[in-house]
Amino acid sequence: MSNLVEVKVPDIGDFKDVEIIEVLVKPGDTVQSEASLLVLESDKATMEIPSPSTGTVKEIKVKVGDKVSQGTTIMMLEAAVAEQQAKAAAQVAIEKAAVAAVPAASKEAPAAPAPAFDPTRTLLAAPPTAALEPAPSSEGRPHASPSVRKFARELGVDLSGITGSANKGRITKEDVQNFVKQAIAGGSAAASRGMATGVNFAPNLPDLPNVDFGKFGPIETKPLSRIKKISGPALHRNWLAIPHITQFDEADMTELEAFRKAQGADAEKQGVKLTPLAFIIKAAIAALKKFPEFNSSLDRSGENLILKNYYHIGFAADTPNGLVVPVIKNADQKGVLALAKELGELSAIAREGKLKPTDMQGGTFSISSLGGIGGANFTPIINAPEVAILGVGRSGIKPVWNADKQIFIPRLIVPLSLSYDHRVVDGALGARFITFLNGALSDIRRLVL
Repeated sequence: MSNLVEVKVPDIGDFKDVEIIEVLVKPGDTVQSEASLLVLESDKATMEIPSPSTGTVKEIKVKVGDKVSQGTTIMMLEAAVAEQQAKAAAQVAIEKAAVAAVPAASKEAPAAPAPAFDPTRTLLAAPPTAALEPAPSSEGRPHASPSVRKFARELGVDLSGITGSANKGRITKEDVQNFVKQAIAGGSAAASRGMATGVNFAPNLPDLPNVDFGKFGPIETKPLSRIKKISGPALHRNWLAIPHITQFDEADMTELEAFRKAQGADAEKQGVKLTPLAFIIKAAIAALKKFPEFNSSLDRSGENLILKNYYHIGFAADTPNGLVVPVIKNADQKGVLALAKELGELSAIAREGKLKPTDMQGGTFSISSLGGIGGANFTPIINAPEVAILGVGRSGIKPVWNADKQIFIPRLIVPLSLSYDHRVVDGALGARFITFLNGALSDIRRLVL
């Protein structure tokens, strides 16, 4: 006897239209209850979808790249009858008892019990336990957890070229790291073939020292926030893989600030807080149109430049859990008031932790404005696959020489830091871009030309 079950996406929180990055089973596979069926990935988390019961996969209704939400049907499962489930459970109990009987001197520890399903858990932080791993298919599919697969994808590594060192040939994160080190150091030809084209890797850097800080004084261990756990590896990758150049300049925003304050009251009547960042975005768009290389991306081969005819501007938003980068879509089609309104709305949603994945996708150029906090120049890290990012420091009054009057006069000066990918933008083009941007901020009348 059997029972055909329609497997649907369970409650995954506020996520909608989440992309499928991996299908872990195929028709005909036998799966256990709570075994992973497929993996979803948003900008904020990676999630596994478990099997609701033990049975056989009859039909898969989705594929890699499809987007699903809660309630979407993903496959049909022929569930086993209760007797079969009980038999399977008894067999598992026997195997666990056998493992428990292994002497303590055994090198292999018993597998950890499967954790309760948490749809918001990020696999970057998850331990690579056997309970999270799909069984290898008859086609020789590499034996690795979803977190290791995601790590390998970020590095451009083909897992089929790696031999796992863990129990039953499971590939660990350390295996992937060692594989990359061997390839960089001129390792085996097989390792070299495992590297995806168009991916840059860091030099074979020595490991950081493992220090016992507790022996020097009292310490406290505090886990990183979920946002930092996700963004950290991406920032590390971008910093190592992209040859950064950071160019500094100062913009005289005296007239622009006077205009902004004059319009502030009218903007508030419309429920809008008119901030300097809205004007900076408008000026940046003018510069991007003048120098389209800054509104582009390199393709995977690294031999072609993809010029984008749309202007989606990301901005760094400070939240209690860390920085996130919401994106204002089609910013070139919006006036300063509309930009200011959307800035306020997206910032509020970000602070509440309710940004949707689509709110942080598709950016073509990013701006990190720290003026409200403090500090002057800094070196912002490029948000790949973008090729440039603008950093804005805290404005201040500085004396500027007036040649006509032969005196120093006070002016409102804003420090700018422009980081760009040196493979796409050379120093001369970078200087032209920031000079043009500086001029637009110094005289807002240029924005209407």
